[in-house]
Amino acid sequence: MSAANGRDLRLLPKAHLHLHFTGSMRLATVLDLAERHGIRLPGSLRTQHMPDLSPDERGWFRFQRLYDAARSVVRGESDMRRIIAEAAEDDRAEGSRWLEIQIDPTSYAPFVGGITPALEIVLDEARRASDEAFGVGVIVAASRTRHPLEARTLARLAARNAGTVPGTVFGFGLSNDERRGVTADFGPAFRIAREAGLGLMPHGGELLGPHHVREVIEALQPDRLGHGVRIADDERLLSEVARSGIGLEICPGSNISLGVFAEAEQVPLRRLLDAGTRIALGADDPLLFGSRLVDQYSMARSASGLSDQELARLAEMSIDLSRAPDRLKSTARADIAAWLAT
Repeated sequence: MSAANGRDLRLLPKAHLHLHFTGSMRLATVLDLAERHGIRLPGSLRTQHMPDLSPDERGWFRFQRLYDAARSVVRGESDMRRIIAEAAEDDRAEGSRWLEIQIDPTSYAPFVGGITPALEIVLDEARRASDEAFGVGVIVAASRTRHPLEARTLARLAARNAGTVPGTVFGFGLSNDERRGVTADFGPAFRIAREAGLGLMPHGGELLGPHHVREVIEALQPDRLGHGVRIADDERLLSEVARSGIGLEICPGSNISLGVFAEAEQVPLRRLLDAGTRIALGADDPLLFGSRLVDQYSMARSASGLSDQELARLAEMSIDLSRAPDRLKSTARADIAAWLAT
């Protein structure tokens, strides 16, 4: 993260477009909330030592068990506000100018009186965490493990809270295990979101390959793909995505932790860039994967051999792919140029 092998990546202005609410938590916060609410945590979560995972269903089950354990410590409004405030603070410290944090409010609804107050709490705290130099937008995400009708309910909730200023909903997503559910069944929910002017940001192309990416693109017509790294496996699809302008939210740390790639050098970031795809690096779930946003840029530098000019281009693409206000985008672009000129 230091400037030992180049310019300081913490000072590079950037946008963070792939961060999950639960997965954004600090380990210290998880431990504190668990103690406060009398919740027993798995040993690996108490030490932030992730077990060895694999891209098969067994590996995903182990990941999901830890994720659910972390989510179980969130038991009310003050807990939810704390998570948003700390996520914003951590992103600011890494040079982020804009954060789009993703949440499925159904997970927290039982503790605050429903999905509407759950989302309103997050939006209100996102507004508090924003100012002229930094903003937080929210992506409402449905889960592949739940009925598609629930996704429509969430899409309508997202549409009612859509906006263009920090502390409003900017996008609609679809997360959880890519192998679950039928992608086309979620199409009606995405149509509701599209008609409300929301960005469409479903997951796809991490655990499953090019065939699944094609399904997601055809059924949901995304503006950005959560992950999408596996399009590098198919030359024709890679060219099509590059021409389409669909953004990719690439999360190298997640890819390695989940066993999609054995090491950082295997993440095809250079190949994706050379093909002309639009990329924003993201941390996904730093609580479980142990790497934050700057770490993704550091991996891009060390493992993919990206120069500072190329890293600046990545940062600029993250700004361009974001739903940040134009004023904030203009300032960030100018500051990226200044970072390069240092």
